[in-house]
Amino acid sequence: MPQYSIIIPAYNESARLGSTLDRVLNYVSAKQWDTEIIVVNDGSRDNTADLVRQYATSNPHLRLLENPGNRGKGYSVRNGEFLLFSDADLSAPIEEAPKLFAAIIAGADVAIGSRWLRPELQTQRQSVLRQFYGRAFNIALRVVLGINIKDTQCGFKAFTRAAGQRIFPQQQIERWGFDPELLYLARKSKMKIAEVPVAWAHVEGTRISPLRDGLRMFGEVLKIRWNEMTGKYSA
Repeated sequence: MPQYSIIIPAYNESARLGSTLDRVLNYVSAKQWDTEIIVVNDGSRDNTADLVRQYATSNPHLRLLENPGNRGKGYSVRNGEFLLFSDADLSAPIEEAPKLFAAIIAGADVAIGSRWLRPELQTQRQSVLRQFYGRAFNIALRVVLGINIKDTQCGFKAFTRAAGQRIFPQQQIERWGFDPELLYLARKSKMKIAEVPVAWAHVEGTRISPLRDGLRMFGEVLKIRWNEMTGKYSA
């Protein structure tokens, strides 16, 4: 089994996935890591899958997994055994991965990249409106779920394999509520969570609508509370 597994969920990412794979592959090669890189095609309608297959022909450590239709990031991550996952746009650069791995080595079960522990590390911030929705969502997490973490939504997280094997089978949410749900489950299982400041830059081209998807995310936060109340996490 490889020492490191990196999973990249991708939905219609052909326009920027090539540069991401170049950067990740070059970095892990320079580090001489024993690594597998898994791109999960989440029902893309463009040539994302073909692009990954093309790269895989000359990179044996890269492989493609296919979701049955567009299921969301949560579904993608649960179907890979890994230590780290990263958004396809590399808004948190792959060069920041050692910070998360260092937290794991120091004893954390889950290490999450944070944009707000050291905001000065952000080289390109989101719009003021998106920041407002993000802060409002964070307050909702504190009130509804008791999650006192500055940044739950940064798409750069690492896990021990034992933590992943315990958390992901319990998850019920496949889309935007995936991140707070996994942190809720980690805390419920008394796992150690380390929030790690990382460099980060907003990348244009995201398909998230702050208002529409923000409402969906809040609805999924309420669903997490409901799942807890109805015993769906008891196993």
